[in-house]
Amino acid sequence: MSIELVDATKVVRGITHIKPTSLVLKTGNFNVLLGQTGAGKTSLIKLMAGLDPMASGKILMDGEDVTRQSTQKRNIGLVHQFFVNYPHMTVFDNIASPLKVAGMARSEIEGRVEEAADILQLKPMLHRRPQELSGGQQQRCALARAIAKESRAVFLDEPLANLDYKLREELREQLPELFAGRGTVVVYATSEPEEALLLGGETALMDNGHVTQFGTTAEIYRKPATLTAARVFSDPPINSATITKTGREAKLKTGVSWPMAGEAANLPDGPYTVAIRPHHVSPVEGSAEDVRLNGIVQVTELSGSESSAHFQMGEDGWVSLAHGVHPYEVGEEHLFFMDASKAFYFAPDGSLVA
Repeated sequence: MSIELVDATKVVRGITHIKPTSLVLKTGNFNVLLGQTGAGKTSLIKLMAGLDPMASGKILMDGEDVTRQSTQKRNIGLVHQFFVNYPHMTVFDNIASPLKVAGMARSEIEGRVEEAADILQLKPMLHRRPQELSGGQQQRCALARAIAKESRAVFLDEPLANLDYKLREELREQLPELFAGRGTVVVYATSEPEEALLLGGETALMDNGHVTQFGTTAEIYRKPATLTAARVFSDPPINSATITKTGREAKLKTGVSWPMAGEAANLPDGPYTVAIRPHHVSPVEGSAEDVRLNGIVQVTELSGSESSAHFQMGEDGWVSLAHGVHPYEVGEEHLFFMDASKAFYFAPDGSLVA
């Protein structure tokens, strides 16, 4: 099973929401749509699901053109970030609802509902109504409905966004197992890079209605094709600044410089953008080769076992993310250490060059 988009576009009242997009999404792993709010993830899902009309292009499911097919005929499942369940129905009837609409025999409906409820640990709750369930249980009910339906494709639009941290962690671990071996194309939209990495599979990076890069999730993280892609795939935001390369040396506008190595050392002299993820900028020196950065601390945050500091260095704002609790004072100068071996270098047009 596969879903193929061929130059698919979406235009609403003269405004382009989805720019020409060509993708092939397959079974066997998660297909992640990663981008910030407003990047076009939900719009693209609605096109694939048949909920919104396409302005141009076409959509194929297993080679069949379904561009003008209704949502019902496409046999898809859709799970939103909000708990979409029928409040007047029991959990059993919520899970069974698409099967009843399809005219399935009672015995088969019961078998499918029981199986889905067992997988999602809902069997003791089948006779309850949604309002009697916790948020996590309600979302599991929506997931069970998609599994019981045995859809050709399941679209998960930020399904864990409204759950608490512990439930998100639990369901995030379970999701790949839930759909494993079902022959279903699973498309998962998220704004969290960490979530994309945990789910694995393949990722389409989205920005302003455009897919900027598509491929194996781990490979895109290791080698973003553009500065835009690097920014999408970083949380906290990736640090970036203009440098001038002279010989084998890179120099920031502040005068801080360091020797370039590998492919970067062989680039022609001139202006480039250096980008480095926050966890490679530390308040603790890692090696003698680290580049020293002095900045004025603007904001500090403590999250679990990590400390982050936003600091200003010349015209540029930087972020450091490090394990442990670190004593920062807002408004004071602090020394940070950058591991330049982990830096990306981009040409003036934003393309990755080293």
